[in-house]
Amino acid sequence: MVDISRRAMLGVLGLGLVGTAISWPRLTGLDIPGRGDDALTVALLGTAQDAAARQSLVEGFQRKHPDIPVRIVAIQGTDWGDYFAKILTMVAAGTSPDVVTVATEGAQLFASRMAHPLDDYVRRDASEMQEYFDDVHPSLIEAFLYRGSLFQLPDNFNAANVYYSTKALQRAGLERPADDWSVDDFFTVARAMRESGQGSFLPYFWNNRLWGGVVPWLYINETSIVTEEKAPGGEWFWKQFYPSEAPRGGGYLWENADALNDRTVESFEVLQRMVSEGLAANPAQGGGNELVSLFSTGAVGMTPAGGFWVKGLKEAGFANDDYDVSFFPRMRGQRHQFGAAGYAIMETSRRKDEAWEWLKYCVSVEGMTIAHPQPDSSLTRRSLNDALYGAGTGPAHWKVFYDTLDHFPTTGPIPAPPQQAAVEQALIKNVVATITNGTSGVRRGLSTMQRDLELALKGR
Repeated sequence: MVDISRRAMLGVLGLGLVGTAISWPRLTGLDIPGRGDDALTVALLGTAQDAAARQSLVEGFQRKHPDIPVRIVAIQGTDWGDYFAKILTMVAAGTSPDVVTVATEGAQLFASRMAHPLDDYVRRDASEMQEYFDDVHPSLIEAFLYRGSLFQLPDNFNAANVYYSTKALQRAGLERPADDWSVDDFFTVARAMRESGQGSFLPYFWNNRLWGGVVPWLYINETSIVTEEKAPGGEWFWKQFYPSEAPRGGGYLWENADALNDRTVESFEVLQRMVSEGLAANPAQGGGNELVSLFSTGAVGMTPAGGFWVKGLKEAGFANDDYDVSFFPRMRGQRHQFGAAGYAIMETSRRKDEAWEWLKYCVSVEGMTIAHPQPDSSLTRRSLNDALYGAGTGPAHWKVFYDTLDHFPTTGPIPAPPQQAAVEQALIKNVVATITNGTSGVRRGLSTMQRDLELALKGR
């Protein structure tokens, strides 16, 4: 049993989740499914329906491991921060799950404080694991290394690419953008779309958030709002599993605010120009549900999204030839951003060996195929994406999803230190003011963002 007070839990989560902690539900040990069960407990962000959808995955696993009972626990949350806070509530109640689904947003939070490193297991089962790593781009694995140790095996990811309406493009008299199109080309396309559009049509729509908001425009300019470094270590992993790759170090470190560097200012000036010219929406914080509707009804010409949108557009009745995808345009470079997810083993688990078997099964060809029968995310195994998006399911250029990694090998995860929630909040809080107060307001807004980021990162 782990006894962690509310104050201690805030310390474990760091400054990043203070904003969500005040709205935690009043959970007790009796409220938590699986308490007292002698089963491997796997927590995921979602509803009871999401848990039920994983039953076939559990059945597949138990065909191979009939001696390991599994219970899926769905935890509803408004976002990843809310979900992580509820996991900590379970830890405090002594009912921590054995395995937890964790996305990039929480990878370093869990790695630094709650997750068990996979190093010994990966080394022990190296011959078995090699097939998985051979099928997965190293950039996706690198995102889950932390200070020299590996903490997760990702099974899905989404890079931010540009979705565009083929009808809006044709109406503007344009062809699909070249793979190496520039930001100037982007403006040319957006202006042509606006001139040929009708009513409240917007050439570009985006949300104020970390994934797919400002970050793609920073990465293509080879910059960010925080410094990016590589931790030492990790040689054991790279030499064993990616011997033809130059060792990439022990994982990303984002430890200092960097919102006022000249390249970041330049990227925000690009966004400011888009909004001031009426080419882009004034971004509003929120998810993608409204955006799917706007795009599928022809009110939006272009927007950043990943492979997960294919399923959403299909459900919205949008034909796959009514839209297509391209890479983000080039600025100083053409580096893209992605987010990924996989399972982490909790340090508190008493079933770590069984949990490792679950992780291995979930990244096997069988496990990944069962878990992702629909195009709701790109799969980390490159070999499985053809069945997911091909044969007329995805847009014509769906291969862009994985080609983003292959064509731009420096493509990396969204900046997500252990204080990710606070970093994202500092970003979201300042974006609108930074890009809507004229050109002179950009640097002033970024000065405030720099201050807020420095405060957020003090939580480490």
